[in-house]
Amino acid sequence: MHVIVLGAGLEGVTSAWYLQQAGHTVTVIDRQPAAGLETSFANGGQISASHPEPWASPSTPAQILRWLGRNDAPLLFRPRLDWDQWVWGLRFLFECLPSRSDRNTHSIGQLAVYSRDKLKALRAELALDEASQQSIFDYDCLQKGILHVFFDGHEFAEARHREKRLHGFGMRAEVLDAQGCIAVEPALAYCREKILGGMYAPDDESGDAHRFTQALAARCEERGVTFRYNTQILSLDCDLGSGLSSRGGRVTAVNTLKENERECIAGDAFLVALGSYSRALVKPLGVTLPIYPVKGYSATIPIAENADMPHVSVTDESHRIVYTRLGNHLRVAGTAELSGYNTLINPERCEAMLQRTRTLFPQLAPTGEIKYWVGLRPATPSNVPIIGRTKHANLYCNTGHGTLGWTLACGSGEAIADIISQRAPRVVFPFLGG
Repeated sequence: MHVIVLGAGLEGVTSAWYLQQAGHTVTVIDRQPAAGLETSFANGGQISASHPEPWASPSTPAQILRWLGRNDAPLLFRPRLDWDQWVWGLRFLFECLPSRSDRNTHSIGQLAVYSRDKLKALRAELALDEASQQSIFDYDCLQKGILHVFFDGHEFAEARHREKRLHGFGMRAEVLDAQGCIAVEPALAYCREKILGGMYAPDDESGDAHRFTQALAARCEERGVTFRYNTQILSLDCDLGSGLSSRGGRVTAVNTLKENERECIAGDAFLVALGSYSRALVKPLGVTLPIYPVKGYSATIPIAENADMPHVSVTDESHRIVYTRLGNHLRVAGTAELSGYNTLINPERCEAMLQRTRTLFPQLAPTGEIKYWVGLRPATPSNVPIIGRTKHANLYCNTGHGTLGWTLACGSGEAIADIISQRAPRVVFPFLGG
């Protein structure tokens, strides 16, 4: 089949890779001049299978109330005259129920472990067939695990429960005291008196998602995948047959615009991997995706090669901030802001993130300009991504991954390739249309 992949971020490019591996002809369309230039560009850099817990949990409503009025809050809700925002918010509160949260954690955990294994296999495959000694997959990958650090007594009290849950997924995890955390990551020694404890997941990884996406896109092109960049995706044409949209039909083409020239591109199957913009594209076809953009911030701080900064990726569980070393840079990322499709950078939130960084790592000594960035995470109320077939026979989705796009990318990509190829995915997950 000729599969049209809409979107060249992490989800789109990994999907394209597995689709071409399955024998399909693949065309990827994106409005940007290259792959991975939107939500995948400067995220936290963690492949964090050890954090399957969704934002929507039983403790979250009380936390949100405590954070009201704080412009530096980890989760900031900016009310708007936006029906979709309020509907999403109400569904989010519903997903905070214990039974829903447990179910969602299980779904994310299963896919996260599967995806991490797929990433390792993909990396090994591409390194093995690389002619030179240096693989093009040099994306500042560190296989040193992730250390979750706690500064709040109530949150640390839950660490044993989280550890046991991760063991149930087959993940290695160990709860540590403050000294144990410093043994794993000595750069935390400067704030030892503030640390209550931590949880270390040694099998997790970190790396630059943007560089990974571009490297994989290059490999896709070598194997025959066509990329059409600088191309706006306008709409989808759909043949509804009887005209009853509730029964679904078949998508026949995607309408695009490049350099003021419109083009109708036909295909056999269409995969929507447009992140926060997926919902608007499929809505005219009667497909409702419960996705809302959640703005996330990051700072990329240049550091000396021998800087006393973390080599193990660290998650500050009390402030929802992650710290990842990417070569000669420290990537700091976090916060969640529900403010629509606004991509303006709020200096106050950037400053709060930097202040917290200096609290944990007072030895920080930037060697150049700090670069701030924001991206719109495509979040579902449950944090469970939307993967599978819609009511239209040849229209598929791989979107809604929220903060876990990097973590879930390879597993999601192979699963959707299996579904499009009419094979059963090799992971237990609540797939769309399943």
